[in-house]
Amino acid sequence: MLLGVAGLTPGDWTTVTENVTRVVMGHGFRTLQLRVSDPHHPDPATVTRVQDAFKSAGLTIGQTVGEYGGGLVSDDDSVRRNAIEALKQMTAFTRVIGGSNTYLRPGSMNPNGAWYPHPDNRSDAVFERLVDSAREASQAASNEGVMLAVEGGVVCPLFSASRTREFFDAVDSPSMGYNMDPVNYIANIETAYDSTFLLEDLFDQLGHVTIAAHAKDFGVVDGLLPHFEEVVIGQGLLDQETFLTRMRYARPDAHVLIEHLPDELIPAAREGLNAAAARAGIEWDDPPE
Repeated sequence: MLLGVAGLTPGDWTTVTENVTRVVMGHGFRTLQLRVSDPHHPDPATVTRVQDAFKSAGLTIGQTVGEYGGGLVSDDDSVRRNAIEALKQMTAFTRVIGGSNTYLRPGSMNPNGAWYPHPDNRSDAVFERLVDSAREASQAASNEGVMLAVEGGVVCPLFSASRTREFFDAVDSPSMGYNMDPVNYIANIETAYDSTFLLEDLFDQLGHVTIAAHAKDFGVVDGLLPHFEEVVIGQGLLDQETFLTRMRYARPDAHVLIEHLPDELIPAAREGLNAAAARAGIEWDDPPE
């Protein structure tokens, strides 16, 4: 597995230079997520410059992620069509840049954001719209020769391991892979205090389609009502050793990306994840020549 990061970049993919990639490499990472604000018609000279920056630092180009929001499940067909087309453009961009996969955000009916809850997110109608959108995007990915990596979470339409497994069975495409991000499924106190059970369930049901992962951690906030927040890896409750062990078994060539942290906290998160890897007897790989 390659240790990577979603961060340490001052902007989107066009801002990546040799200075950026050498800093990323200096932190001990071997791959970097690319954020893409506009995937349409990437400038060939910029593509070459970014590819050269990765190569010069010995990095592998990692996951790409676009900014199409939560519209894949919208009940407004024009909004949903725009989101599908944006995702199709992301698959073309990923082929051009040479990325490992492109991230598929399942979306939400909440107009305030793709990762905000809404009572309809668990409905069959929303699930069916997501499946329909994902099938079309999967065909585009297949045509481009790239993979999609969908992620789930308790507030979105893919709210559990079993519901996410239903999604894969319904889409039924070899171009659709799973982005393992277990912190997204922390739904209650019972799960928070037994994250190992959650991890075993996720990998048992989705390990066969897992192609990438986001590494995070979480803690329980003191209060009358249950509330959880992300924390630096190693300072929270997620069973990182089981996470890495099952990832290694499911997908030994996966990119594992530390995400959702400000740049100044990334080194501490890296150390926390490396400590868990050492306890599990796992060594990170170097990029292929």
